[in-house]
Amino acid sequence: MDHLEGANGDLKKRKINSNVIKNDLKSKDEPHPVAVASNTKTISLIFVSLLLDLLAFTMILPLLPSLLDYYNKEEGNKNTLYSSLLHAVESFRKMTGAPDRFASVLFGGALGSMYSFLQFLTSPIVGSLSDAYGRKPMLLICLIGIASSHALWSCASTFSVFVLARFVGGLSKANVSLSMAVVSDASDEKTRARGMALIGLAFSVGFIVGPLAGAWFAMSHDRTAGSWGERPAFYALSLALANIALVMFCVPETLPKNKRTPLRLNLSKALDYVCPWHLLNFTAVTNISEHQKKVLSKLGLIYFIYLFIYSGLEFTITFLTHHTFGFSAMQQGKMFLVIGVIMAVLQGGAARRLGARGAERAARGSLALTPPAFLCVALAAAPPHRVPLVSAAAWLWAGLVLFALATAFAVSCMTAMAARAAAAGARGAALGALRSLGALARALGPLLASAVYWYSGAMMTYTIGAVILVIPAVMLFRLKT
Repeated sequence: MDHLEGANGDLKKRKINSNVIKNDLKSKDEPHPVAVASNTKTISLIFVSLLLDLLAFTMILPLLPSLLDYYNKEEGNKNTLYSSLLHAVESFRKMTGAPDRFASVLFGGALGSMYSFLQFLTSPIVGSLSDAYGRKPMLLICLIGIASSHALWSCASTFSVFVLARFVGGLSKANVSLSMAVVSDASDEKTRARGMALIGLAFSVGFIVGPLAGAWFAMSHDRTAGSWGERPAFYALSLALANIALVMFCVPETLPKNKRTPLRLNLSKALDYVCPWHLLNFTAVTNISEHQKKVLSKLGLIYFIYLFIYSGLEFTITFLTHHTFGFSAMQQGKMFLVIGVIMAVLQGGAARRLGARGAERAARGSLALTPPAFLCVALAAAPPHRVPLVSAAAWLWAGLVLFALATAFAVSCMTAMAARAAAAGARGAALGALRSLGALARALGPLLASAVYWYSGAMMTYTIGAVILVIPAVMLFRLKT
């Protein structure tokens, strides 16, 4: 009997020890509930921060044509920066055959390309600095720069000051890639795609509400009381200052000191941050395996090709709807409102429920949808006798709906894939390099697309673009993560 009781006691002890080991393993695999709540709060705060930033950033979009008209009236016949840039744009317009009435749109496109090019220069540098010194200090520096740009805009009585404001804003726009790094730090494999979808949702809501707010502020302003652009600029500045306060007092540091990567700057390292070839190879990203670097390099190339063609076709859609379908500014606004609402619903719903593998499948599906989307737009631009079964308007809206479905998932899911491929101490550099490649694509894509558009016509432009967009889709399907 004593022998049996001793054996039973040993079995009970082993069972207890087994349960303890299982609980220990479970506690290591699953984050503590308090930590999960804290991370969820951090991601929510970053969502609010990005939303405040994008509301301020997009407020200027509907005002840009009127601002350019104002500077044209004030400085068009003088020896100023405006007249010099206008001469360059006129040369480009004549080369591409664009109608004279679209010179102001091309002018705005040139300013947009400058803004994107500056992001291309700064995003990987700021991302690497955040890997070395923490996310929060670099994020605050970027937000202070953005607030300074809005302050300059509020007192931009000359075009030179206005360009300076855009210049400072472009240099400071690395806050987006830093926000992605913070979200990636505060999430795990299961929740990372959900966090990136929230960033996409912030973009959708910002691009829906911001332009409407900017137009309303400008329309409701008494133009006899000074420059009519001051009021939107002051509202943008107030949002930027609120954003600084939010990040300073509420957002915690998400990269612990023991996970940071020391930064060593020299001439060779500087080239890693600005040379497109080095960016495509993610040379500046350290502390990752050869397989991870290979995945990042292939993903970066896919991301660049996709955004290079996509951004160009996106830029010329407004030309098509105005030129071929006679859309007014209000109809253009409604068109982008519909696209934005579809994207916001998807990003707030389906995209937030994606896990790591779900994000990969969604990225592949979105890139597969993009060529048909632009092929539909090409058919909408075709002469009526070539597409007898469906009206041009039906082809256009079919293309725009597919465009919204694809756009809702593409960038956020590819960003989640890139974040997954990089270690915590290299995530800022990896996402900064990816964001930089996207900015370079957005700087160059619209210039090439508008040249082809005015030289070869809308149908040819969108057909060629749809065919080229098959390449990144196939590459992503073949990518092994």
